[in-house]
Amino acid sequence: MKIVVLDAETIRFGAQEWRDVAALGELVLHDYTPNERSEVVERCSGAEIVLTNKVPLSAEVLGALPELRMIGVLATGYNVVDVKAAKERDVAVCNVPGYSTASVAQHTLALILELTNHVARHHASVYNGEWVKSRHFCYWKSEIRELADLTVGLVGFGDIGRRVGAVVTSLNARVIAHTRTPKDVPSWPGFAFVGRDELFAEADVVSLHCPLTPETERMIDAAALRAMKRDAILINTARGQLVDEAALARALNRGEIAGAGIDVVSVEPMRADNPLLDARNCIMTPHIAWAGRLARKRLLEITAQNVRSFIEGSPVNRVL
Repeated sequence: MKIVVLDAETIRFGAQEWRDVAALGELVLHDYTPNERSEVVERCSGAEIVLTNKVPLSAEVLGALPELRMIGVLATGYNVVDVKAAKERDVAVCNVPGYSTASVAQHTLALILELTNHVARHHASVYNGEWVKSRHFCYWKSEIRELADLTVGLVGFGDIGRRVGAVVTSLNARVIAHTRTPKDVPSWPGFAFVGRDELFAEADVVSLHCPLTPETERMIDAAALRAMKRDAILINTARGQLVDEAALARALNRGEIAGAGIDVVSVEPMRADNPLLDARNCIMTPHIAWAGRLARKRLLEITAQNVRSFIEGSPVNRVL
């Protein structure tokens, strides 16, 4: 059985870490595959199983791969696959749920703390000589805010949202959440499920943890930003398309909100004309919230399980 990986470099592990997958067939690892139909088809030719993280598999590509039986997405989201075309061709599509919950929650907290404690800004000031020249034993360049004094609003309350809520609750923040299906109310002091508009108006920190759907696309638009407090901060470790980036840049530059922590953008890799590059008080990281080492190890372990279960005739984590 031929198993092809189209973009192994995104996982940043060597061949040794792929050994559990390699034990299941003839494994071909490609570090990077350009998003060009001819090259994708050529590399997938003859494969019964294709693994992809971000290389799209369109209906046109799938139509040129008659031997393909399974697509394994090296992520939780599977929008890189034309699932309708896969279903029409009886090609199984399996994803990797839950592997990055701890990693994303930790990165979310890191962005929140950077925007409340301003560690990088103060680090830079020390190395620029300001502490050496200071008359006092301490100084601060920006107001430091304690989470114990803040309300954190979570848009989306799945595994990651709940983990973030538990973490900030341990630091005595109050948590409110908006979700389509409120259930399993946690016993955190002051917790409440609220409507989206109420969350935007009440939260000091708005953190996005919802899927990208037609209803949530660009949900953070000019109106939503105007509804937030002027000292509120926005965190997005979910999907870049949840945010109208031009509207967010304007809001930051006009001081309509205090700051933003962004790990994802609408087009990745980021384009040079993305308006957030010129926005004030915007902390950005290159889509790394998911990428803790343990998370990546779990990703490969679950992927191997997906492939093994499919070969044995009992697919798991199948999205169609």
